[in-house]
Amino acid sequence: MKISIFGAGAIGSYIGSLLFKSGADVSLICRGEHLKAIQSKGLLMQSKEANEEYFCKPKASDDPNDLGKQDFIIVTLKAHSAALTAENLLPLMDDNTTVLSAVNGLPWWYFYKSGDKYENTKLISVDPKNWQWEFIKPHRVLGCVVYPAAEIKEPGHVIHSEGNRLLIGEPDGSVSDRARNISKILIKSGFKSPVRKNIREDIWMKLWGNLAFNPVSALTSATLEDLVNDRDTCTIIREMMQEGEKVANALGISFPISLEQRIEGTRKVGQHKTSTLQDLELGRPMEIDALTKSVSEAGKIVGVATPTIDMIYHLVRLKAQQAGCYPNL
Repeated sequence: MKISIFGAGAIGSYIGSLLFKSGADVSLICRGEHLKAIQSKGLLMQSKEANEEYFCKPKASDDPNDLGKQDFIIVTLKAHSAALTAENLLPLMDDNTTVLSAVNGLPWWYFYKSGDKYENTKLISVDPKNWQWEFIKPHRVLGCVVYPAAEIKEPGHVIHSEGNRLLIGEPDGSVSDRARNISKILIKSGFKSPVRKNIREDIWMKLWGNLAFNPVSALTSATLEDLVNDRDTCTIIREMMQEGEKVANALGISFPISLEQRIEGTRKVGQHKTSTLQDLELGRPMEIDALTKSVSEAGKIVGVATPTIDMIYHLVRLKAQQAGCYPNL
């Protein structure tokens, strides 16, 4: 099985390094100094959670034409980059290629084979030019919810801090051969990667916190623990999460834990900066449309108002624009 990691930043490099270490035929698509370092000296991976470090040298390129057709492509780009670069996957794909969409937020394929009256509705906020639907095509997609946390310390050097869950699921909820195959490969590589029968529930469980904590952290520069401990700010976060839960419920999703349990879980993470705040501080494009605007858009589709989410979205969008961190799609 040939596997390509499309957008091998910190998370993609971590996934690729474990696949390579387990003997998988894996390649990385990345760019810039990170690519040059991998090509010249290899990839140094440090895992704080596993208390190990190792070198590996998988195939790496910035040109998909170099790598040939793939059995599986794991897209680990930020959501805005995934929307802009979908056409670049074409050289990697044939009729048998499966694409794992390991991207945060509501995915562009969310309503494909959803089995409800919203089936095949397209989410403009995450695929405004319809390129992912057109070039990748939804029948190729497996859902993938990614939980590892990692960062690029310097080009060619990635630090994995925690997490090894990669949840896999078909849009129609079936347990297909292709889902079982990639699940086995990922499990062999050291991931907790079960095939889930309702991947949309897993998408919402991760998004439920992100839709609120990420934009509010960018507005306040506060860590997760600080956001939870500030009573007034946490009231706003609760309102956003309540609105998100109503949207999810209208789409047939029921959360297995309460809102307060979800917030307490966030408190335990401690003095951690969200990825959205880190992007703002580093001047990188911020992933706010996929995490926040997509929920507002889904609310409009199902007829659920999201006034607090909308207000915070408009504020964080302006902040991102002022900082030069709002991607122009």
